[in-house]
Amino acid sequence: MTNEQVKELGLSKEELFSFVDHDELESEKITAPRYSYWQSVFRVFFRKKINIIILSLLFIIIMFAYVYPMIYKFDPYANLNNPTLKHLSPSRAIDVMGFNIHSILGTGASGQSTFDAIWNGSRISISLAFVCAAINMTIGVILGAVWGFSKKVDIFMMEVYNILGNVPYILFISVMVMLFSSSFWTMVFALTITGWLGIAYFIRTQVIIIRDREYNLASKCLGTSTIKIAMKNILPFMTSIIVTLLASEIPSYISYEVFLSYIGMGLADMSLGRLIYAAESSMVTPGWEFEFWSPVAISSIITVVLYIVGQNLGDASDPRTHM
Repeated sequence: MTNEQVKELGLSKEELFSFVDHDELESEKITAPRYSYWQSVFRVFFRKKINIIILSLLFIIIMFAYVYPMIYKFDPYANLNNPTLKHLSPSRAIDVMGFNIHSILGTGASGQSTFDAIWNGSRISISLAFVCAAINMTIGVILGAVWGFSKKVDIFMMEVYNILGNVPYILFISVMVMLFSSSFWTMVFALTITGWLGIAYFIRTQVIIIRDREYNLASKCLGTSTIKIAMKNILPFMTSIIVTLLASEIPSYISYEVFLSYIGMGLADMSLGRLIYAAESSMVTPGWEFEFWSPVAISSIITVVLYIVGQNLGDASDPRTHM
């Protein structure tokens, strides 16, 4: 730079050219925005307006399933001795009982409010699905991670899977329900005694794909235990896969409960499946259709909403969508 150019800038040479101190620690710092995985997950998830709508619908369903029965205690036999309140259509129930939240879906065979019965049954069915999903996913994910990484465990578990995996799941559940009383925890036991096996096998397959990557081999050479490698190196990498798997598991347990109750092998409590089973004859009886189709519609909505929320959350859990 010439003297004329320096004069034009109006600055001295000392101001234009000065030595910069070299700091090795400062030079290692990367000036990048702070990244939070779960913050990015929810940012991607809520970016789509449809997810907000579906999540709001899920919140409403959960509120009605858990809060509503606490406010209005449901007694299915409260109107049993009143024949004028049995098998009323919504319009007829409004005429007899007045327009209120209890009469908008009519009444059932015992004179009970169909609306109240549905949300009481939804609480039972949703609770069953959440408990079974928590148990099966916990056992399946942890065991599957160890199964896929340890060859000794793989040899043993493959034999277990080949024996139990070939037994139809619905048949196994039916036998368990028939052997024990048809209570809530009996159904949980029937759905979880082998329900984790398919999850564990799926996780095992995914783990095998990534277990021999360089960082896992390095950890193994340094003496890191198999369980620690599986928990620290492998499972966090599979977050999106686990969330997507959970999205299909929760609705499936509601479907199993509804199906078993519909064929007369489900819960003794008035769950959604039990309501559908009890109102089976109403499906073809003129004026009684709402007794059957109302719990069918609600169970379908709950299943679809849970599945969509889980699938979209699984997509948002993929770090590749965080760009």
